[in-house]
Amino acid sequence: MSTTDRYAVFGSPIKHSKSPRIHRLFAEQTGQALSYEALEVTAEAFPDEVGGFFAAGGKGLNCTVPLKELAYRFAGVKTERAERSKAVNTLALQTDGTVLGDNTDGCGLVTDLLSNHQLTLAGKRVLILGAGGASRGIIGPILEQAPSRLVIANRTADKAVSLAEEFSTRGDISGCGFEALAQSQFDLILNATSASLSGQLPPLPDHLLAGQGSCYDLAYGNEPTAFVRWGIAHGARLSLDGLGMLVEQAAEAFLIWRGVRPQTRPVIELLDQERKKP
Repeated sequence: MSTTDRYAVFGSPIKHSKSPRIHRLFAEQTGQALSYEALEVTAEAFPDEVGGFFAAGGKGLNCTVPLKELAYRFAGVKTERAERSKAVNTLALQTDGTVLGDNTDGCGLVTDLLSNHQLTLAGKRVLILGAGGASRGIIGPILEQAPSRLVIANRTADKAVSLAEEFSTRGDISGCGFEALAQSQFDLILNATSASLSGQLPPLPDHLLAGQGSCYDLAYGNEPTAFVRWGIAHGARLSLDGLGMLVEQAAEAFLIWRGVRPQTRPVIELLDQERKKP
């Protein structure tokens, strides 16, 4: 008798997660037999929960806030992009019993920007707001696109400077506090903080976004986030949230688990239509 392969996303909070719906849509589209659920797991409970999940026959996990650094430490084998970011959002059981750790966030973001929105990063001035785990996962893939300059700005400047130094051999990257942005302009501003979901924003100068520049919030919601609204108010050519990134990084995880890449555009369009319904 065949069994259905089990997958899940761990996080806290997790009730809002669209990942179960996304992976069910992927499974239907590709004819894969699997289950996928969202499980509330705190950082304190993670070591026991992740071990128990795989011991009980689980095949793969996604890990979100605040578990990505813990997942990195749990993984027995890590991809190069996981090693670079020191954070893991995808765990996959291998045939030899080891657990592979990968980070699909950065490639999900870059795919959404380049393929879904026809933005280019090559030669562009790029700013990342925030120096936490979300930033760590996207820096490497962004630098691979050869921006002319990448700046990380954070409320605590030392944290941004330290993070930039980790990636300094890979391109023109620097870190600073928000106050140092007063005389700067950027073609693309990425919000990697979670603050805008609660209506908060860093102190951003009005002239920060260059003409024809774009804004992108890694967070997403049924309503425009505070940062998406900031981008619109400051004349952004595109002011986007992270729904496309969510679907694209999920597709990369699905490929790692199942060996097949699902089509993302129909899923993005469906989820976008659903959140716009009254």
